[in-house]
Amino acid sequence: MTPHPRAQQPDFTAPEFRAALGSFATGVTIVTARTADGERIGLTANSFNSVSLTPPLVLWSLARRAGSMPVFERGSHYAINILAAEQRELAERFASRTADRFAGVAWREGAAGAPVIEGAVATFECFNRSRYEEGDHVIFVGEVERCHVRAGAAPLIFHGGRYFTELPL
Repeated sequence: MTPHPRAQQPDFTAPEFRAALGSFATGVTIVTARTADGERIGLTANSFNSVSLTPPLVLWSLARRAGSMPVFERGSHYAINILAAEQRELAERFASRTADRFAGVAWREGAAGAPVIEGAVATFECFNRSRYEEGDHVIFVGEVERCHVRAGAAPLIFHGGRYFTELPL
């Protein structure tokens, strides 16, 4: 019986790997939820992707050491808000250690209680279907219960450590 092959040791450093990952342009999201006590939480994430149309599934990941990890592990619902180009300040605020990230932010309560940010390009209200621990992150798979798109809105894009907006080719 042949043993399963294993990955070879990386031939790059962690900073080189991070730089290579940064060469992939992504959209920018804010993932929001409520604590068991009803407190609003949210964080900026660009690790968002579609998984399936039927059933409607999306995924995102969070560092295991993130302070909000217990809320997302135990919570039943969260919302993924894809930011518009004019929402750069929100991306930076929700990526910071600001105490009240929601101060002055226009939002509405989603059907399952997760905050939905007004003006986003698209929103996905998700049931916390499953999670997978891999490396230093946890991958969350959400089953989308509601979604909304703002037609004609330009998305906020992150590439190489900088923010951009789309340009037609």
